[in-house]
Amino acid sequence: MSIETSTNRPNIVLILTDNLGYGELGCYGGGELRGAPTPRADQLAAEGLRLTNFNVEAQCTPSRSALLTGRYAYRSGTLTVPIGNPAIGEPEAQGLNPWEITLASVLSDKGYKTAHYGKWHLGSVEGRFPTNHGFDEWWGIPRTTDEVFWPDSPGFANSGVEPQYILEGKKGEPTQRLAVYDLEQRSHLDAEITRRTIDFIERSVQAGSPFFAYVPLTQVHLPTLPHPDFAGSTGNGDFADSVVETDHRLGQILDTLDRLQISDNTIVIFTSDNGPDPTWPWQGSAGPWRGYYFTHMEGSLRVPFLIRWPGRIPAGRVSNEIVHQVDLFTTLSHLVGAELPSDRAIDGVDQTAFLLGQQSQSNRETVLAFVADRLEAVKWRNWKLAFYEETRDWFSTPSKLTLPKLFNLTTDPKEEYPEETLRNTWVIDRCLAAIRQFQDSLQHYPAIPEGTKGRFDPTTVSTP
Repeated sequence: MSIETSTNRPNIVLILTDNLGYGELGCYGGGELRGAPTPRADQLAAEGLRLTNFNVEAQCTPSRSALLTGRYAYRSGTLTVPIGNPAIGEPEAQGLNPWEITLASVLSDKGYKTAHYGKWHLGSVEGRFPTNHGFDEWWGIPRTTDEVFWPDSPGFANSGVEPQYILEGKKGEPTQRLAVYDLEQRSHLDAEITRRTIDFIERSVQAGSPFFAYVPLTQVHLPTLPHPDFAGSTGNGDFADSVVETDHRLGQILDTLDRLQISDNTIVIFTSDNGPDPTWPWQGSAGPWRGYYFTHMEGSLRVPFLIRWPGRIPAGRVSNEIVHQVDLFTTLSHLVGAELPSDRAIDGVDQTAFLLGQQSQSNRETVLAFVADRLEAVKWRNWKLAFYEETRDWFSTPSKLTLPKLFNLTTDPKEEYPEETLRNTWVIDRCLAAIRQFQDSLQHYPAIPEGTKGRFDPTTVSTP
């Protein structure tokens, strides 16, 4: 049953961390072990559902695209992170195409106030900002945090290259530049993201409106410069300090919900866009899994996922059932009584019954693992069929295998010992069936070509 019939439609707070690996939070085996206790995340896990097989796209832009559209990024043309300043390229062709329908658009149509505070990374020009994709207001950065190094780089001042700005916008109005996003701003950004999120929640409650707060924090993306209040707090370096700060920001939002007495009617989700970065000294932990982001390894695809909805989602539950980030679009749309778009392929499946504890099994069995435009692996339950070799550094093009390798992720979490494929064709058949189903769907619903300018028109795309 949808919640549309209720006078108290659930508020939704979706907190997305940046490059937070599976092994950082205490409830996932990190915390004190990593020199960075996370009591608020651990408390959230105890009060809700913790997933241990929650899957995402392998890098930032594709992940955020999939999360908001319920579609694999391959369909949306958001295949990779745009490298460099789009001002010297074609910014109108980068990011989320105006044709896409986001979760914010769906919720806005159902009467929700919608806001984005934090890192967007789905477009850097008018027409591709959050307020062009269903958000009533936004504040944050359009691209990524490593660009804070630019202003201090030798020769940058006379290069003619524009730095990244912190931006602010409201629906129907031009987005405004506020300040250059530099090393000084970096350490204060998540504090301001949180402050603005709290203000938005307070305004929405005062207006008597259900709300959707999308909060893509910037920690723990390099450089992990914590707020001055947290610098040196752990004695274990900037990375650990930034994890502790992130946990504190989560706690500030949770405390706000309690203070306003709306916790029971608010769905809180805390997760990450992808796995950790291998770059020292900002190297993160994927816990028991192998690999880093930009790969098809479990360390890239499998991230923390906590969800709480008091009285609806059973507290203290842990599940290793397979779920993908695209499922949130479909599930949350169902919960508010919204119809899914019928003119496009939606990859997300409805996980309402699973999340609410009405069934123990996920409604999903397979996940396609894309890296850029390559389908590098397929997961079926706790198996993975890999088509590419991962004996490489994290950012280079891998080599395609002559014969795919099959891994049992339960007995071989590091993906080091391939199973004998001839004895396990029953698994391979299911993986290949998922690929065929996806390929068939592309015949009916063509993918948006990467770099498409203007609004996508699916009728103009010919299928092979």
